[in-house]
Amino acid sequence: MASRKDKKGRVLRKGESYSDSKGMYLYAYSDPFGKRRYIYAKDLPALREKEEQLKKDQLDGIDSYAAGTADLNFMFDRYMSTKSELRVSTRANYLEVYDRYIRNEFGRKKIGEIKYSDILFFYNHLICDLGLHIGTVQYIQRLIRPALEIAVRDNIIRANPANGVIQQLNKKTQSGGSYVRHALTLEQQREFLSYLDEMPEYNKWKPLFTVMIGTGCRIGELVGLRWEDIDMRNRTIDINHSLFYFAGKRNKSDNKWVINLPKTDSGVRVIPMVDTVYAAFIEEKARQEEEGTFCISTVDDMSGFIFCNRFRELYVPESINRNLRRVIENHNAMEEVRAAKEKREAIILPQFSCHHLRHTFCARLCEADVNIKVIQSIMGHKDIQTTMDIYAEVTGDKKKKSLEQVFDQMKLF
Repeated sequence: MASRKDKKGRVLRKGESYSDSKGMYLYAYSDPFGKRRYIYAKDLPALREKEEQLKKDQLDGIDSYAAGTADLNFMFDRYMSTKSELRVSTRANYLEVYDRYIRNEFGRKKIGEIKYSDILFFYNHLICDLGLHIGTVQYIQRLIRPALEIAVRDNIIRANPANGVIQQLNKKTQSGGSYVRHALTLEQQREFLSYLDEMPEYNKWKPLFTVMIGTGCRIGELVGLRWEDIDMRNRTIDINHSLFYFAGKRNKSDNKWVINLPKTDSGVRVIPMVDTVYAAFIEEKARQEEEGTFCISTVDDMSGFIFCNRFRELYVPESINRNLRRVIENHNAMEEVRAAKEKREAIILPQFSCHHLRHTFCARLCEADVNIKVIQSIMGHKDIQTTMDIYAEVTGDKKKKSLEQVFDQMKLF
């Protein structure tokens, strides 16, 4: 039987051919189930490299076809289907984070094409371009790595490309990288609240953000605050639950609120109410009484929530962060114009989220030299190391400023 050849006179091996319609070489083979599969390449040498890789994969039991067709989204959804023990709120949080940061772009990458460097580049993009905190990226890693591990165990890929990525990011953090979530300075904090007070369109947000800065509440705890949780006579705030909003991005009818009860005793706490927070609650209640805008939302048997939108419904956390970004952008644009007219340096607010305001509250306590255990208790930190990390950052800056003042006074340089 005469050997088959391509247009250049090269002998084609069994299974090889050239497709005029596609303008590519192809190799046909059968998978373990007897189904016909094909691999393609623009030239014959490239095709044969793929053939060799295919043979190696077949010997090792690797499913090359699945590696080239299944994407990260497929593996993540498969991974989630195995996690039947997850709490409803935890599952909702996993899906929310995955859908927001991964599904529409990186999630579409084919499993067999994802390399270690791809994941490292993706995480750097999240941190440097989108401004995500290293902790958020570590959370994302806890979604991607086990999904890829399923692919390893299913013999779709040889090794997990997500292994070791976070350690590499942590090295940068430890060597002076820019992955630390910084609190607002006192000047920035005052500028932010002053702008909210000054601008009529943002004035309604001041009580909410004042309470956030003045209590260190997590966003879910703040949204879940009810009038019955605050004791105006004794000036205390009882934190005993939080709310989580599950956005059903595949079907909006799935949108729902979930009550989260603290997983540990540290999550349940009583926060002292400082004067500015007390005044913020008074202001919010007076506004709601004047406008008749008390919250009408009910979650399970809970009602009487303090903060609500113009529809008298609970604020969705993402909408608070979205409006926060708008406030920051408008402030900075106005401040640059003002500073230029007044011939002074502009006070530019950094991009920050609600969680930065929690961090800011903790920083103010550290600056005031409040006992570290008291700070841990007020913040509801399960691990005191979390408190210590913030304390170390704040006191480090404080020491530097103190030293600079001493040097200035003594005129040593």
